[in-house]
Amino acid sequence: METINYKKYYPTALVMYISFFIHGIGVSILGQYKQNFAGQWGAAKLADGSFDVGNVLIVIAALGLGRLITLPFAGPISDRFGRKTSALIGVLCYAVYFVGIVFSPNMYVAYAFAIMGGAANSFLDTGVIPACLEILVESSGLATIFTKLAVSLGQLLLPTMIGFVAANELSFKSIFFLMAALIIIDGILIAFMPVPPMNSNVKSGENAASQKMKFTPAAIALIAIGFTCTSTFQLWLNCNQEFGKLVGMADPSRIQSYYSTGTIIAVLLTAFLMKKKVQPLKFLVLYPAIAMTMLIIVYIVKTPFICLLGGFVIGFSAAGGVLQMATAAANDMFPANKGKITSIIMIASSLANYIILNIAGILTKNGGAEGPLHVILLNIGITFIGILLAVFVNSQYRKGKVKAS
Repeated sequence: METINYKKYYPTALVMYISFFIHGIGVSILGQYKQNFAGQWGAAKLADGSFDVGNVLIVIAALGLGRLITLPFAGPISDRFGRKTSALIGVLCYAVYFVGIVFSPNMYVAYAFAIMGGAANSFLDTGVIPACLEILVESSGLATIFTKLAVSLGQLLLPTMIGFVAANELSFKSIFFLMAALIIIDGILIAFMPVPPMNSNVKSGENAASQKMKFTPAAIALIAIGFTCTSTFQLWLNCNQEFGKLVGMADPSRIQSYYSTGTIIAVLLTAFLMKKKVQPLKFLVLYPAIAMTMLIIVYIVKTPFICLLGGFVIGFSAAGGVLQMATAAANDMFPANKGKITSIIMIASSLANYIILNIAGILTKNGGAEGPLHVILLNIGITFIGILLAVFVNSQYRKGKVKAS
């Protein structure tokens, strides 16, 4: 068999990671402009003069529904027609989402475009992640961690972009148009970049035809972690501003910057430790445990400083790569079905995005002033379940029932 020089595909991986940089902005930006969209979509005003953002949270949750609808066939499309095909479909859907959402006259039209944004996420997940796993063949953990790094860099840059737009008295829609243009340019680059043959790193005898996907208890637990870890960071990411206002923060948008900084530091530290041969599965327990502890402190102390500290620590622990490491471990268990198992993990993640954020929307609308506190309690409970699942996966690994890089 001819030896493949994977290094020649590194520029392709870089271009594909750029799509996740844009995705990092796309998945966060609605949460940063909730008041703008609530006003645009005709939301009622509250006693303090602000708009009720409950319907905006429901639209954000539709991103998860869009993923949920498309992931069952996004993975098979990737495995059958190629990683590039899946990635390009994702790029096209994201361009439509960025433009469509800003022209939506009400939440119902916005809901439809948010579903399109969720579809974009699905096809990027099942195209870019397997492609990068097949390029960076020496470390599946690092390959998936880099996707999180790209997302985090986008989320870190977003507050600066928001500040620039505000300082120059530009419409908040400017960022959406810029992202639409960037994702189209990136898609053109992806279309012309070379990719390695699919499953070129799968050993003889492990081809897709001969390997049947067998879902062990450990595999099911990894899939469930996709739900719990997504719940932890999505609940914080989309609801921290309301909590910040509750505890008296003058500018709760600052929490986002601390969150993104924590995420990037975690990703870099995790990549370093994995290079030092620290077992990736250990992070599945450690990081959620840190996140749950911080959530409890935030709930009890309730001060602006603790909110900022909480943003950093939860960004570090909850969004520092847990989903990506669970995905990498699952890919190692099913090396010839990367697109399918990535779809399944992301379906669990999408369920979290849709179900949990809808619950958060209800708690926010019906809980009055205490709504943000109820969301924090929900987050603590979900994160605790994730810790128990991760402990089980690690116990199965010690018994030799889980394969991980």
